[in-house]
Amino acid sequence: MTDTPSSWRAATRMVHAGSERTPYGETSEALFLTSGFVYDSAEQAEGTFTGDIEHYQYSRFGNPTVAALERRLADLEGAEACITTATGMGAVSSALLSHVRTGERVVASRALFGSNYWIIANLLPRYGIETVFVDGGDLAAWREALAVPTAAVLLESPSNPMLDVLDIRAIVEAAHKAGAIVIVDNVFATPVFQKPLELGADVVVYSCTKHIDGQGRVLGGAVLGRKDWISETLQPFTRNTGNALSPFNAWVMLKGLETLAIRVDAMTRNAATVADFLAGAAGVVQVRYPGRADHPHRDLIVTQMTGGGTLVAFTVEGGKEGAFRVMNALRLIAISNNLGDSRSLVTHPATTTHMKIAPEERAHLGISDGTIRLSVGLEDAADLIEDLRRGLAALAPV
Repeated sequence: MTDTPSSWRAATRMVHAGSERTPYGETSEALFLTSGFVYDSAEQAEGTFTGDIEHYQYSRFGNPTVAALERRLADLEGAEACITTATGMGAVSSALLSHVRTGERVVASRALFGSNYWIIANLLPRYGIETVFVDGGDLAAWREALAVPTAAVLLESPSNPMLDVLDIRAIVEAAHKAGAIVIVDNVFATPVFQKPLELGADVVVYSCTKHIDGQGRVLGGAVLGRKDWISETLQPFTRNTGNALSPFNAWVMLKGLETLAIRVDAMTRNAATVADFLAGAAGVVQVRYPGRADHPHRDLIVTQMTGGGTLVAFTVEGGKEGAFRVMNALRLIAISNNLGDSRSLVTHPATTTHMKIAPEERAHLGISDGTIRLSVGLEDAADLIEDLRRGLAALAPV
């Protein structure tokens, strides 16, 4: 296995960390497309199942290609261990369901991706787990909610889609006093711009579908944290419930990691340029971008993020009709509910990713019918601005 010198910087680690060459000496990581593995003897098989012998047994339990991705992600995140999952939502659900028991309590930020919100609001209560939502930026509300014993806290920062940034350090402090682990969905910030474990969080989850693959090819997720929690709590759950990442998807993501730093850096520069254009454009009534000085959480952002990221949220005049007119007039930027892709994508959260959240709750979160989420890609920023100008022109009366 390739040693990872402590002096290596992030971009180098994304290319080299966790590599393990076979005797053939391949340059690119090997792709092990196999469901199972054979043993030299019945005794070796027995020892593998008892844990006395280290040997791959079944790709649902472990696979060399998947293990290479897990090692590289853990190295990049600064985590002791990592388990990958079939999807990003598989990562979130496994982190929660492996840890929380009937009769326990979960506190979550109200500003969550629609499926994350559904797990907290609908799934966990079915199993007798109490769930409480708080406004993510209200530290007094967090402290009040965490004044009683709690098993877990779930939050996104920046949040989907309005890019609210939460004070992870302060929330962690209150959560740990309540006995809770803190799970941070770090998808929007990426491991390039934010390190939740360094801010005190216990667990970090990713949809690797997003920036890590980042080219619209495969699905996958990752859960990272302490080695004892991963091996004793999470691993038995994922192994026995079958939430496993395929070796092919893991191999694709290993290739994606090699260019993650340069892609995210270029996409972030584009996002900053596009956000500045939107802030001065006719028909736009609000722009949210963590890289801008007018972001409402700017003072916090500079203490826990090192870049503004690739997502921009903006609201146009005319509500849903106005948003649809803008989106339908675009020719370069595609309509899709994915994000973190090399291609620029827009979505209308109120009718897609957050449609199952009640309208009054969406309004409370700042998601209006005119809100558009823009994931900025690798195109030339001038071409993106021309396309957005074309889209915004559709707001003018005919």
